[in-house]
Amino acid sequence: MISSGEQPEFKRELGLLDSTMIVIGSMIGSGIFIVSADIGRTVGAPAYLLLVWLITGVMTVIAALSYGELAGMMPHVGGQYAYLREAYNPFIAFLYGWTLFLVIQTGTIAAVAVAFAKFTGVLVPWFSEKNILFSTGSFHITAAQILAITSVVILTYINMRGLKEGKIVQNIFTSTKIIALLGFVLLALIIGQNASALTANIGNFWNASWTQIKNGKIFSITPISGWMLLSAIGVAMVGSLFSADAWNNITFTAGEVTNPKRNIPLSLTLGTGTVILIYILANIGYLLVLPLTGSPDAVQTSGRGIQFASSDRVGTAAASVIFGESAEVIMAIMIMISTFGCNNGLILAGARVYYTMAKDGLFFKSAGILNTRSVPGIALIVQCIWTCILCLSGTYGDLLDYVVFAVLLFYVLTVVGIFILRKKRLNAERPYKAFGYPIVPAIYILLAAAISIDLLIFKPQYTWPGLGIVVLGIPVYFVWKKRIV
Repeated sequence: MISSGEQPEFKRELGLLDSTMIVIGSMIGSGIFIVSADIGRTVGAPAYLLLVWLITGVMTVIAALSYGELAGMMPHVGGQYAYLREAYNPFIAFLYGWTLFLVIQTGTIAAVAVAFAKFTGVLVPWFSEKNILFSTGSFHITAAQILAITSVVILTYINMRGLKEGKIVQNIFTSTKIIALLGFVLLALIIGQNASALTANIGNFWNASWTQIKNGKIFSITPISGWMLLSAIGVAMVGSLFSADAWNNITFTAGEVTNPKRNIPLSLTLGTGTVILIYILANIGYLLVLPLTGSPDAVQTSGRGIQFASSDRVGTAAASVIFGESAEVIMAIMIMISTFGCNNGLILAGARVYYTMAKDGLFFKSAGILNTRSVPGIALIVQCIWTCILCLSGTYGDLLDYVVFAVLLFYVLTVVGIFILRKKRLNAERPYKAFGYPIVPAIYILLAAAISIDLLIFKPQYTWPGLGIVVLGIPVYFVWKKRIV
């Protein structure tokens, strides 16, 4: 126990396995079971569905390898926020922290919590989104929202009890979902192969097309090639990049990792590599079981294909071919495990950024205090409250669509920061150096910038509001600065 006159300090209790589990667990939520439907509608061909996931994987691993250098240089709590502060200035770092708190971290936690509740509703119908408990005007509260909030509160409480408790939950749920996902992939590869789906996918392997839907019906199907195909791939990557995001969360907890100069870069590499491999194998499994193209009017699962799986639940559609009527329950359990473990990692890590911001005078002062369990209890509570508000508002889905562009922007700025710090802090200790520097990090910057520009052109309804959220942080920054002057 900590004596009354002694200030709590972070405890370095996260080993390599724990750190890797945070990377994997934070990345794998519900996206891998859903987003391939939208990707399939955007690119229209099995080859390009896999290519989207492959490019996403390459970009994610390159970014993780690049972040390894920064993690080795600055093995302190705050991670990406601290990297931006050191490479640029507190202003740029604050804009990242502001966006992280307002939408990126809390919005993701809210969305994942509601996904957990939705699939719980498959097992316990009372938790259905259709079960409205309170309503006034256009605002209503459903049983699913209440369960989502309850799950966030429970996980917040567990993590307030200490790092040890948080990492135990993380390790149990992450290892379980890895085993479950690999089991699903093996079943798809071994016993789930569908001859008609294989024939359709092989025959359509390179025939790219962009399917537009309106009011649940096909509005147009446009064959695409050349620059238009490249544009479609960029747009399709919104879903895959979101599903592969949150790998950087381990950097937020750097002050609690043992031998961080070694374990953080290694956990980033092992974690992102493992997840991307699982994601690609899962999509190969989908293509072995279901045709990519389909019709929203089809009654049979195979007729709807990956593109029009019911409610975009590709994982459930594929499982129904393998497991029959029990598929929905099996997938519901898998996704419940996946989302619960994912949120534990997000809740654990996010609070460390707000703690660091508070220490810099750029967040509520009380958030910069550790409780008697040596964790940022107030930061966890503030994160929990805002997340619950987002759960009730129902706006988290739109907000997440808005911030994909902002997430890419800050990733680009952070990787560019490696180049800046190589000059700015020439003699700094670098136990690990970015793989393939300067060419490999530069490839990431170019790819991410190209996708960002592509989204600005083809998804303006999402990207410009996302940029607006970041810009809103500018006056807030100066308000905070005024408070501490």
